[in-house]
Amino acid sequence: MWCFNRNKKKTVKPNIIWLDETDSTNNYLKNYVPASDQKISVVVADYQKSGRGQGDNTWESEGGKNLLFSILVHPVMVPVHCQFLLSMAEALAVKETLDKYTDGITLKWPNDIYWNDKKIGGTLIETTLGGGHIKNCIFGTGIDVNQTEFKSSAPNPVSLKNIIGNDIDRKVLMDEIVNSFTKYYAMIENGQYGDISALYHLALYRRHGFFKYRDKKTDEVFDAAIIEVGDDGTLVVRDRNGIISEYRFKEIETVL
Repeated sequence: MWCFNRNKKKTVKPNIIWLDETDSTNNYLKNYVPASDQKISVVVADYQKSGRGQGDNTWESEGGKNLLFSILVHPVMVPVHCQFLLSMAEALAVKETLDKYTDGITLKWPNDIYWNDKKIGGTLIETTLGGGHIKNCIFGTGIDVNQTEFKSSAPNPVSLKNIIGNDIDRKVLMDEIVNSFTKYYAMIENGQYGDISALYHLALYRRHGFFKYRDKKTDEVFDAAIIEVGDDGTLVVRDRNGIISEYRFKEIETVL
């Protein structure tokens, strides 16, 4: 499903809040009231007591080592059925920033950031609807930056320091991400939906060739190639017999 918007909006300067500790940066922004002219708000925490991933997953992070942040926007211009475009834009901003430090960064559908076959980051997106529009959208993102040892059962974590061998200034990295996000969000405001989608598809993990996937409804493992990701977030794949199937979130998983 593809979306079009010709409205033009100007770029805005985000407000960034740094915290030593909070339960969750997403929760913080749920209770945050920005100034009337503040279109983008960002909160960053050195440590989250209750950081979450998708579903019941938690995010392992040593205090002061990684980037744990949330971004709040009010994308009333985006049709509800096209809200995955917002996820695309935020993921592209993170990728663009990490590309400055290393090669091999891709976007794994629906919401992970990968370095080769290892996970370096991920995002939990929460939206609030009102009057048939997207009233609020919060992107809660964790990026492994300077942590080098991981104790959880996560199968394939990696940090930027693991990759390049030295510590990274988290504030500089955060500023770069916010600058990139401002650019991509301006594209959303300006109705450049096709451009966002095209860039996202170029950045997709395993975007070329057949790879193994698991249908989570049937537990069947099969080979498939990605055809596209719709603006509503639907993943469209083709198996080796040419059969095309569509999957929503949690209906399919990549076999690593």
